[in-house]
Amino acid sequence: MEPGSRLEAESAQPREIDDLTLRRAQHGDERACRDLVVHYQRPVFALLGRLLCGAGRTGLVEDLAQETFLRVFRELPRFSIVGAARLSTWILTIATRRALDELRRRRLPPARLLDAADIPSADRPDDVAERRDLCAAIERAAAALPAESRAVFVLRDYHDLEYQEIARALEIDLGTVKSRLWRARAAIRAAVTEASPAAPEASDE
Repeated sequence: MEPGSRLEAESAQPREIDDLTLRRAQHGDERACRDLVVHYQRPVFALLGRLLCGAGRTGLVEDLAQETFLRVFRELPRFSIVGAARLSTWILTIATRRALDELRRRRLPPARLLDAADIPSADRPDDVAERRDLCAAIERAAAALPAESRAVFVLRDYHDLEYQEIARALEIDLGTVKSRLWRARAAIRAAVTEASPAAPEASDE
């Protein structure tokens, strides 16, 4: 992790689909609906995976992704193209709420957040072991976070949502978003420092 930067994620906010495709999907056009799913399914699966996925949870992630898109299409005709919310943020909000509902209902044990491949390296052979150790340290810290704090962390540092977007998604105030994110990053930073004292700290931005 570089100072002053958030965690790099291949599934960060995608470029939005074009307005014509969106309007067609809102009117039930089959091809447009399929294009919408293809366009947004990767970040949805990534988000659900980071909040829920662990041993034996692949099926649960798939089920919740399907439920997410079913709800998306039920509510899509009422989505405002000229509104403040981006379509990607709106979809990720639905996925996040489904994940949190499931965590609360089932009281699932904490999830894995990362694979070693998520952490940038200089591509030297000895970096592989260091990346695995760092990944394990971050996973342990993330596993200890309450589900709501983990959601804030994932939405901000992996999916690049703004603070106000996270507040709307989780139905909490802005101050709560910032305090939960600070605590989550502090836990991650402490774990990384313990695993590798020379490792750069995560950003608080």
